[in-house]
Amino acid sequence: MAAAAISLLRRGAQRHALLYLSRRHFSSNSPLTAARPLVAAARRLLSTSVESGTSSAAGSYKPPPLDPFRAALAPASPPLESPPLEEPPTAPPLPEVASAAPAAPEQDPVDLQNEELDGLKAGVRAVRSRDESPQEKEAWWLLNRAVVNYCGSAVGTLAANDPSTANQMLNYDQVFIRDFVPSAIAFLLKGESDIVKNFLLHTLQLQSWEKTVDCYSPGQGLMPASFKVRSVPLDGNNEAFEEVLDPDFGESAIGRVAPVDSGLWWIILLRAYGKITGDYALQERVDVQTGIRLILNLCLSDGFDMFPTLLVTDGSCMIDRRMGIHGHPLEIQALFYSALRCAREMVNIDEGSKNLIRVINNRLSALSFHIREYYWVDMKKINEIYRYKTEEYSHDAINKFNIYPEQIPSWLADWIPEKGGYLIGNLQPAHMDFRFFSLGNLWAIVSSLATPKQAKSILNLIETKWDDIVANMPLKICYPALEYEEWRIITGCDPKNTPWSYHNGGSWPTLLWQFTLACIKMGRPDLARRAVEAVEKRLSDDKWPEYYDTRNGRFIGKQSRLYQTWTIAGFLSSKMLLDCPEMASILICDEDLDLLEGCACGLNKSARGKCSRRAARSQVLV
Repeated sequence: MAAAAISLLRRGAQRHALLYLSRRHFSSNSPLTAARPLVAAARRLLSTSVESGTSSAAGSYKPPPLDPFRAALAPASPPLESPPLEEPPTAPPLPEVASAAPAAPEQDPVDLQNEELDGLKAGVRAVRSRDESPQEKEAWWLLNRAVVNYCGSAVGTLAANDPSTANQMLNYDQVFIRDFVPSAIAFLLKGESDIVKNFLLHTLQLQSWEKTVDCYSPGQGLMPASFKVRSVPLDGNNEAFEEVLDPDFGESAIGRVAPVDSGLWWIILLRAYGKITGDYALQERVDVQTGIRLILNLCLSDGFDMFPTLLVTDGSCMIDRRMGIHGHPLEIQALFYSALRCAREMVNIDEGSKNLIRVINNRLSALSFHIREYYWVDMKKINEIYRYKTEEYSHDAINKFNIYPEQIPSWLADWIPEKGGYLIGNLQPAHMDFRFFSLGNLWAIVSSLATPKQAKSILNLIETKWDDIVANMPLKICYPALEYEEWRIITGCDPKNTPWSYHNGGSWPTLLWQFTLACIKMGRPDLARRAVEAVEKRLSDDKWPEYYDTRNGRFIGKQSRLYQTWTIAGFLSSKMLLDCPEMASILICDEDLDLLEGCACGLNKSARGKCSRRAARSQVLV
């Protein structure tokens, strides 16, 4: 009986499976044991469940309606206990959410099961049967040429396969976790999932390796930045060799920085693999569950920080050189939020994981409020900051982080449009980094870290400032570039990060696939199609560079590698997602209003402060 319910849950029939169970009774001897498989399957569906279309002609991604099935899971995963929240004195009454929508007619569970399964199969078939342009055919040939094999199985793709730099490969001949993600998405969309499964399992094995820098070992759970397949003599015999995986956890990287984003990307990719293949057995394996929990324990461990954001050093993500992003950079926070949402779906529910789920929910709730409330800027917010009073010592301070209005850069007031806004790059005491970072803002849209209104405003800003953020080659990794004294102080006079080059305002075509996901989610595929069509032929003619230089992205980067794999894979993924937008559901997370309802802070019990979480929920419903 439990197996039948699990099957229904996996195919999207959550409500019907619960109705089915309500008519049956588990053994009175061990009700928790009997229900555990069902709850484990249900947990994977907590965040998103998108009804896949059966044709590539679908216009855009359509989120599912809010499903109240979570309430039935209360015995296995209790909601956060919190006293009633106090309404802000000027807050308008909250609109009704569920009462306006009539109840949908019930559909046979078997029909729902077959519909979702057929939709996924149809999406892969549609991708396979597409007419590919000459540039796409070339890109697929190059992507397959970059595949790395280990013991006869494909386990990843090289970072770059540039024959002109064969004698100076540095670490471009390795498989990077973050670099492989767009390659993995391209393979999954094409129905080639074995390489992704092998990658997930082999990198998981590397997680347990000993990691030491100057006699110090970082915490358990750290994923490597990259790995390389090496041939070593077998038992000291120079005539016989065996292949081994040689990981780099940052001890060989420039600056010796640990890759914080690797574990977050691994969790995100694991969920995407399960959703598109239906291979949930991989997620349920003991070693995979252990790997997920080790990553979460590393990220959720207690520290001295007062904020729910992750505190990291410079160079710990895609921007892996000194660029002034130390502290709480938006890119890490967006990936952190997304990974928590994905992990919450995949963690098996048992007596030992109840507390972990509670901690995840608390962190998600606090993190979403913090980013939406304090990282967001638009013309109204900038004007508010401009009038900030400083040195406020009270629990009711408006300028909570003691931001000095003089920090507002001179370029910002004339640059930000009236109907647009974005999430700033970083926030710390007395410091706001007002630069626009593309990856963080795009993934905030994909993961629903940004509210729907904020997500729409971010795309409005990109469209309005197209010549600055997209220009001749999408997309600027950040805008604007650091110049003059700022460049000397913040980058340390880095010759690779000169103004409008590399991480300092360079244009990175790999960001196309994330831009495409964000546009599909918000019903603006036209923006992504405009960007892809503008550069399709140029990328091929330029031999697929890693990045472009100059303010408008006109020159190939001065130190850019050619035949960069994630440039190739990002282009392919964008093309396939635009033709089959329903497949974007494997990566997208929809708004979860329950996160805004649950709050364990208890501030309304204290006279020292008030909880404003309810106000955040009202923003979502605007």
